Parts: sequence; structure tokens; C-alpha cells
Amino acid sequence: MTEFEIGLVGTGALLLMVFAGVRIYTVAAIVGVLGVVYIIGWDAGAGIGGTVPHSKSVNYALSVLPMFILIGFIAYHAGLTHALFRAATAWVGWVPGGLAVASVFATAGFAAVSGASTATAAVFSRVAIPHMLDAGYDRKLAAGVVAAGGTLASLIPPSAILVIYAIIVEESVGTLIMAGFVPGVVSALIYAALIIGQCKLKPELGRPIPSPPMKEKIASLPGTLPIIAVVAIIFYSMYSGTATPTEAGALGAFVVLIMAIVRGMSWKNLRAALEETARLTVMIFALIWGILIFVRFLGYAGLPQAFAEWIVTLPFPPLIIMIGILLGYAVLGMFMDAIGMLLLTLPVVYPAVIALGYDPIWFGIIVVKMCEVCLITPPVGLNCYVVHAVRPDIPLGDVFRGIAPFFVADVVTIGLFLAFPNIILWLPNLINQ
Repeated sequence: MTEFEIGLVGTGALLLMVFAGVRIYTVAAIVGVLGVVYIIGWDAGAGIGGTVPHSKSVNYALSVLPMFILIGFIAYHAGLTHALFRAATAWVGWVPGGLAVASVFATAGFAAVSGASTATAAVFSRVAIPHMLDAGYDRKLAAGVVAAGGTLASLIPPSAILVIYAIIVEESVGTLIMAGFVPGVVSALIYAALIIGQCKLKPELGRPIPSPPMKEKIASLPGTLPIIAVVAIIFYSMYSGTATPTEAGALGAFVVLIMAIVRGMSWKNLRAALEETARLTVMIFALIWGILIFVRFLGYAGLPQAFAEWIVTLPFPPLIIMIGILLGYAVLGMFMDAIGMLLLTLPVVYPAVIALGYDPIWFGIIVVKMCEVCLITPPVGLNCYVVHAVRPDIPLGDVFRGIAPFFVADVVTIGLFLAFPNIILWLPNLINQ
């Protein structure tokens, strides 16, 4: 067999085992090591298998991940999320479906300190769903809005998935993080418009609540200051160039920790935040180790270059090819988690996208938005399973039915980003001037 054929066989074996339920980092590492050994021999191949995890783990850019993850878990265990939801309810609860709209804005606010979609969905399944059900909201809408709102953490900075994309394709972490802000806000606004439209047409889905006096609205704002302060620190330090993304993340984690201690955070809760941060960080690093070994195998087999050359020669406009690539992500995302999907596909897809003339920052936001869609589509739909796990009284089928309108909203949002690239590129271009 040629090296290219070996690459195809290895890729096929990996996909079969992933669809069979084997963990992707295990399969990727095994197939990658065996493939490299077959192509270049035992000594060199085994050496690559042993050195890749270490060489990539000491990459300074990766150190931003545990910092951002820590911010989110400390904020949750310190109870800062409840204050966000109360403030959002006070200000927008009076619109049709007001509690659901408040849930979207509160999840967007928490996403700005979390960076983890599943964590956001889990938190607001405890915080927002009980309030919506008590107010007589349709349980499908209540579950769907939390599952969909959780996906905003994939775009709104700081986003763990955007950091991973930047590391894989060797783009600026700071530029990508800043580029995700406007698309994340646009996504949240489209979700809110969808909810208002649904509840206007069918008021029984979710009725507005009385608007409190302005005094109460203003009184709800101080509780959100810790979140606002952390977001402002992270954005300003990166925008001004006074701190790297890792330094900004560390500073944000320190600030939210101080605020949590001032609010009376117990040692038990702090320990839980640290343990959950460690677990999630180790899981992400294990994925990166395994996939990067497999990526090295693909490079020796010549698959990325061959795929890029094939894509460029297709007799279709670049936009049609891009839509085809995104549809491929939609199908693949039905069976894989977002991080694994990016790690597996980008080494092959990214060179082809660049060869078509697309901006790498723009494509990063588009593909991460596709990861958001995959977080709420069956059969995997990880956020839907998280909501059901936290609220087992809501059948999983109801959760998936609840997210159907949000899937349509995501398709509309992606269409906007394809038609108007400056929605994504305006802020990073402004910063880089």
C-alpha cells in the first residue's frame, strides 16, 4: 500500500471505532502511533508517539485553558449565576416569553466567564428552569432555551473551543477570542427574537411577568458587577495589549476568586471548583494529545495536502464548497463532541479552506458556530443530555423538541455570517489596525 492508502485505512478505522463508542483520544493515539510506525519505522514512530504529548503540553498558548475554565467554575460555586438571572429577569421579564429571554441573556453573561457550553447548560438547568416551570412556561421551551443558551459559551469569550482552534491552526488566540464577541452577541439576540416571536404567536408557551419598579431593576445590577468586572478586565487587558490571553485569564480568575471569597465562598465550594477544573482540563488535554499524534500520522500519509488539492480543483464556486464543508460538520457533529470533531477534521479541512481564499479567523468563528449547532442536534446533542441529566423530570424527547426552533435560528445565523463576513471580522480588524 502507498502512504496515502495507509492514511485512508487509518482514518476509516478511526471513524469506525469512534462510531462504535470507543473514546476518541484512545483511538486517535493508537491509530496514530501504529500508522506512523508503519510508514517511518519503529524507532522514529515510537519517538514521535512519546514526544508529541510533551511538546504540545508545554505550549504556552494551552495554559489559557485551565485559567478560563477555573473562572467559570468559581463563578458557579460562588453563586454569581443566580444574580445574573435575577437581573436579566428584572429588566426583560416583561416581554413575551420574558423568563426565557432572561435565560438567554443570563447564559450569555455566564458564558463570558465560563467558556464551557456543558457547564453553562448544567448551571442554568438548576437556576432558570425551575423559575420558568413555576411561572407556567412550556417545559419544552424551558429546556430548549437552556440547552441552546448554553451553546453561546462556544463563541462568547473566553471560549475553550476557540482556544483549541487557534492552537491547531496556529492563529492568534487573542484575535480569535475577540472575534467571537460580536457573533456571540448576534446569536443571543437572534435567540431572544425567536422566543419573543414564538410567545407572541402562542402566549401559552411563556407569558410575560409584571415589570418591577425602576428602583428594583437598579437594585438588581450590583449582583452582576463581579461578572462585568471579570469580562472588562479580560477584554481590556487583551485589547490594550497589556496582557496575553493566559495572563488575562489568570487575572480574571484571581479577581473572581477574591469576589467569591468576599461573598462568603466556603472551602468546600472552592475545592469543588478546583477539582472540576482539573477534571475538565485533563479531559481536554487527553483529547489534544491523542488527536495530535493522529494528525502527525495524517501528515506523513499526505492526506491534508491531497484533500486541499482536490477541493481547489472542484468545479464549484468557493461558497458552494464552503456550504458542503459545513454540512459535513453538521453530519459529523451528530456522532462526535465538538472538541474531538475540531481536532480530527481541522488538520485536513483547514488547508483546503485557506486554499479557497477564506480568512482563517472568519472560518474559525463559522466552524465553532457549527460546533454550537452540533451541541443541540441528535443523536449526540450533548447539551440536551446535560439538561435531561439535571432535570430528569423533563423527558429527553421534550428537550430535543424544545431545541428545534433554536436549530433553525442557528441556521439563519450561520447564513448571516456567510453573507456578511464583516459581522465576524469587524472587531478583530479594528483591534489590529
